[in-house]
Amino acid sequence: MNALYYIVETLISLVFIVFLLRLILQLARADFRNPIAQAIVALTNPVIVPLRRILPPTGKVDTASVVAVVLVALAEIGLLYALRGFGTPDAFTWLRIAALRILTKVLWVYFYAIVLYALLSLIGPGQHTPISSLLASICEPILRPFRRLVPPIGGIDLSPLWACIALQALLILLRG
Repeated sequence: MNALYYIVETLISLVFIVFLLRLILQLARADFRNPIAQAIVALTNPVIVPLRRILPPTGKVDTASVVAVVLVALAEIGLLYALRGFGTPDAFTWLRIAALRILTKVLWVYFYAIVLYALLSLIGPGQHTPISSLLASICEPILRPFRRLVPPIGGIDLSPLWACIALQALLILLRG
């Protein structure tokens, strides 16, 4: 039973992260001509396009993507509760867990994006790859305030380090 729970949790988490990445890329105004962004769009379009017919965008926010992320989070919680034999949680608990799950995954996505962005800048500085431009559009809005506070030391940008420390602190607060 634990193996089945692990497989289901992993697969639904991957689906959740793909939908979350689409939303984050839209909010960050990433270049959707990027091959990785196109793959994310292709994977999520079967759900987003029908939702978009019902829910038009509100200003700069794609309502269909937000609703898709929330629906996947709610489905994940319901499915995992059912697999554990707990039944379904009450509505308030379900929404609270979904909100925490979404916030936690957003923080983890940003953490890993910043780590990968920093590693790519160390390995191949100045190189232009599809992943590096996508990571730049995701990470730069987060790193910019840290760069203003912490100037480079000896030509080394420490803003990713401080951003990761701040993200980990937020994750610890959410766990508590």
